[in-house]
Amino acid sequence: MKKASMLPSYCILEHKHRFSSWAASRAASTITCRFNVRTGKRIIEATGLHLLLADPGLLPSPVEIDDVHRQWCTVAVQAAVEHGLRDFGHGVAAKLINVYLKGTFVCGGHESHENVEALHPPIDSLLLEELYIHNVGGLQATWDTARKLRWSNFDSEQYQAVIGGVRLAMAGKPLWQVEAHWRGFQ
Repeated sequence: MKKASMLPSYCILEHKHRFSSWAASRAASTITCRFNVRTGKRIIEATGLHLLLADPGLLPSPVEIDDVHRQWCTVAVQAAVEHGLRDFGHGVAAKLINVYLKGTFVCGGHESHENVEALHPPIDSLLLEELYIHNVGGLQATWDTARKLRWSNFDSEQYQAVIGGVRLAMAGKPLWQVEAHWRGFQ
């Protein structure tokens, strides 16, 4: 009886990349912008995020994260267009990127690293609705505006306004902790 052979290049980094690509693609695909996991993985690879998996020290610093995140989103939108996706805007790109980074770093045991604490959390309608209902951070008007716009329709400025609100509401805590208000797990 022959042993099943493993691909020689299959290691924990590839394992993380595949899992996080799957999770991110499933989370970011919307009714108006459907794409499969293979396409989502290719878009992620176009941004170069998979090259950062080895160490959270490779991530942008807290000071750099907003500018680098905007660049990642721009590349992701361009890659999506190359794959024939028309309604793949900044909000969808941000969700794809943020879920990917959450899976690889936040849930990968690096939640206390300063670069990981500064990563943008995934933004969706469930989170925005809870932030609004509970007036988190006293920013009900910010959350109301964002939930009416819908996360998948955000442009760069609208998205950044939400992230700015998350930063204010978290008051120095890791940004991933805003997901205490996310009810998508229910």
